[in-house]
Amino acid sequence: MDRQNRVLGALLGVALGDALGLPFEGLSTRRVARRFQSADRFRLVGRTGFVSDDTEQTALVAEALVGSSGDDDLCVRSFRRSMIGWLVRLPFGIGGATLRSCLRMMVGFRRPGVRSAGNGAAMRAGVIGVALATEPQRRRKLGRAIAMLTHTDERAIDGALYVAELASLCATSEPGERESLVLAARGVVRDRQVLAAIDGAIGVADEPLGTAVAHLGNTGFVIHSVGICTYCFVRFGDDPMSGIEGCITAGGDTDSHAAIVGGWLGALHGASSLPMPLIRRIQDGPFGPTHLERLAVALVEGAPLPGWSWPYALLRNLALYPVVLAHGFARLVPW
Repeated sequence: MDRQNRVLGALLGVALGDALGLPFEGLSTRRVARRFQSADRFRLVGRTGFVSDDTEQTALVAEALVGSSGDDDLCVRSFRRSMIGWLVRLPFGIGGATLRSCLRMMVGFRRPGVRSAGNGAAMRAGVIGVALATEPQRRRKLGRAIAMLTHTDERAIDGALYVAELASLCATSEPGERESLVLAARGVVRDRQVLAAIDGAIGVADEPLGTAVAHLGNTGFVIHSVGICTYCFVRFGDDPMSGIEGCITAGGDTDSHAAIVGGWLGALHGASSLPMPLIRRIQDGPFGPTHLERLAVALVEGAPLPGWSWPYALLRNLALYPVVLAHGFARLVPW
């Protein structure tokens, strides 16, 4: 498969997993089982899909990579500016650590990252791997710098490096033995808890999903995210949709987990393996399918960055706030 097919697969895989998983975020495995049968349609607002912070931050990292023309310091500064603009547009999905970091960026902190072991740095890291798949030293150095803008806990940083490393291997390997790719990506990890999560996922790869979730956890804690994403990648990764469905069925941080695994499997199997009719139902404004397709061309061919309207993005976020709040209150209902 050509490189553009892999890069586009990674970007669209993130968006697809994000949009499909968003309505189920925060639900238990048991509650998801009552509401979800298959990833055949979107369920947030009718049959239209909407992406959240996972896709938006991934796209902002990609834009910083393209716009910096190989200057990594410029890339980090560019992404930092983009995150301030992202916060000003009032995103409806944002983690506590990312919120605090963005506020610190706004007031000029030189090192805005906070000590958090959430998965906010990991969820956006895959694009660094596919964009710099043949540049391991630069990939790891830049991956660390981008992660530390919001998360300084070594577990969060190692989680991000692992996501990027596995994405790079997916983008340069033929679909086949996925466990070997995980073991290779594991080499960038130093933190013992992250290593234990990866090894634990491999150890339960043949177990049913419920058993794996009980063993690995499925919250937004990066240790849980690394474990459950690795499990779904190895167990269900014969095609992207199976991997995404596994992440959703597991419950917990469904949108971030499905976005990470969707990006890995999109890079491994290519954009041609993704259900394009379903992807076309994702709302096609800023960070939608057309935007991501043009961004993939920019990453691979050095084409100009695609333009997009920040007022449009702001208005979309404001319009979705009531929907997101309604879903949040619905989670309080015990069935």
